[in-house]
Amino acid sequence: MLWINFLHLYQPANSSAERIKEAADKSYYRLTRLLEEHPTLHFTFNISGCLLERLRDDGFNDLLERWRQLIGDGRLEITGSAAYHGFLPLLPVDEVEYQIRRQEEITKEILGVDLRGHGFFLPELAYTPALAKLIKGRGYEWLVLDEASLPADIQLAAGGYIDTNSGLKVIVRRRDFSNAYIPELIQKLAVQPSVPAAIITATDAELYGLRHEDPTAEMEKMAALPELQTLTVSGYLQNQERLAEVAFRSASWETNWAEDGDQPFSIWQDRHNRLQTDLWCLVDLVFETGRRYQNDPNLAAYRWHLDRGLASCMFWWASGRDFSHNFGPVAWNPDEVENILNDLVRSVRSLQSPASRKEKLAVEKLAARIKRNLWRCHWKKHFN
Repeated sequence: MLWINFLHLYQPANSSAERIKEAADKSYYRLTRLLEEHPTLHFTFNISGCLLERLRDDGFNDLLERWRQLIGDGRLEITGSAAYHGFLPLLPVDEVEYQIRRQEEITKEILGVDLRGHGFFLPELAYTPALAKLIKGRGYEWLVLDEASLPADIQLAAGGYIDTNSGLKVIVRRRDFSNAYIPELIQKLAVQPSVPAAIITATDAELYGLRHEDPTAEMEKMAALPELQTLTVSGYLQNQERLAEVAFRSASWETNWAEDGDQPFSIWQDRHNRLQTDLWCLVDLVFETGRRYQNDPNLAAYRWHLDRGLASCMFWWASGRDFSHNFGPVAWNPDEVENILNDLVRSVRSLQSPASRKEKLAVEKLAARIKRNLWRCHWKKHFN
């Protein structure tokens, strides 16, 4: 039984120290210990640059050193991504390039890994052909995508693919497996007369421990199965003799074509969601202001807050969608939205130029409207 396990490790850059510690204690240390105690296990991680910075700054040097050791032993593979988890399909190209470059710089500095020539994780698995071409141009070799990105007339099959839009190699995760608690799933499959040629999953690492506590240690039981084999994504693709050529379509790991219609990214930008529409207008206004004041003496502070204000979580928490199918909550939390939104506002407030007063007032006015509507919507939901 061959399992290809891709895990995404992420906490927003402006998370509290308590949240970072909880994720590390419940998920990251446990996964690390699992790899250390089972020498035949091989996993592929994406660790967002903003999380790497927080783990370093908050004193988790032992965890970082253990990852370096596993990487050196060939047991753990690391991929590229966007350092601050921006929703790439909806960001300007120069911002996409910046976030990819920062991920490369941070990963090299903290883990000693040169990411080019390896794989790439698109936040939320949000793929577009244009993004894939950009990533290929930066020297990456492969992507992991959700089956929603397959053309409608192509069924998910074992093996890898070639994305004809970009020339990148691709593995496609099986969504129903990825949305299960995989250790329990693998143990059930192990006693069946036939299993898939390869079980390919891609999930948030926080599923293991933080979102699903697993008090009966099903993960450790799974790792001890003698019939379980694992490979990194690169190792798996190297073993594929022939890759099917496919023109993948724009989608994410939550796209539901039956419900979303022509909106493959509706979790983050639903034209019927006024809050999200206004949030993206605010993002555009903040970008426009930053471009106008490129020579501002306090541009570094603008950039620092902008990094934190572009996290895709802000739009996710404003969606109101139910994620119980994936061990998640209803994605509605005004405090989380406001926390990230405040950094967008602070980015423009940071500019020193007196000429920026007009833009600052426009940002403040729009942000105030968003907050008013956000809390109106919340209390309306709460009392109905």
